[in-house]
Amino acid sequence: MAVIAGQPQGVDLREPKGWRRTSNRLVTALMVLAFVVVIIPLGFVLVTTVIKGISIISWSFLTSDIPPNVAPADVGGIGPAIVGTVEITFFATLMAVPLGILGAIYLNEYGGKNWLAGLIGFFSDVMTGVPSIIMGLFIFSIWVLHFGFSGFAGALALGCLMLPIVIRSTYEMLKLVPNALREGSYALGATKARVTMTVVLPAAIGGIVSGAMLAVARAVGETAPLLFTILTVTTVNKNVFSGANTSLPSQIFANANSPYVGAQARGWGAALTLIVMAFVLMVVARFITARFSRFSR
Repeated sequence: MAVIAGQPQGVDLREPKGWRRTSNRLVTALMVLAFVVVIIPLGFVLVTTVIKGISIISWSFLTSDIPPNVAPADVGGIGPAIVGTVEITFFATLMAVPLGILGAIYLNEYGGKNWLAGLIGFFSDVMTGVPSIIMGLFIFSIWVLHFGFSGFAGALALGCLMLPIVIRSTYEMLKLVPNALREGSYALGATKARVTMTVVLPAAIGGIVSGAMLAVARAVGETAPLLFTILTVTTVNKNVFSGANTSLPSQIFANANSPYVGAQARGWGAALTLIVMAFVLMVVARFITARFSRFSR
């Protein structure tokens, strides 16, 4: 057999042999099995939601007022819940995303290994694993008991859930920016703040936006924090800072507990609407990431 550069021609030395090949195939099979085990229940949930929710989805359903639970399925809709979800999520994003990006910039560009950077990083990791219901109880105790139920209280709870996600995702994206870009800018006499704003952030903007959109997608579907902060009403409350409000997750929860067939059907329709909203946010995040990646190249 011909030998080129010390290797037999036509033989791929990267291919594992013997027990290594067996273990490689075994681990690959286990990974595929794990993927199938995870995707099957997710598929059942998605198919069930689509089958039970698609029949009630219409423009009238998406824009009409929320009727009493005893109303039949073809009466009313979830218009106020959609408005409430958009309002609460918008204010949560307005609070969490800028703070999260600034926190990540401090951790990666300014903090270094000092005690404050370590403390911020530690608490952001801890907050990532805090159950959402605990965050709802926290906002209930420090805000709702003093100022009452409101959409802003719900936004605070969702913002607290979004903040660590934005911090960690932005931090990881900033770490991927090559130091050569920073050093080249410093060599031209740019200040650290200018380098961060005009070099580092534009290089990582695709991943930052994607992480922020994923955090928004998670916040849109949270139910437990809203049960303790906004209550559940059936009318539109345009004043986010005062009075009870409603949202898609809380309406799904209320309708799922109702014994009436019409209310349960509206719950399935609201669940499908929420899934579509989260899916759209995911697609937008992927599109923005791909667009900025091509722009960077």
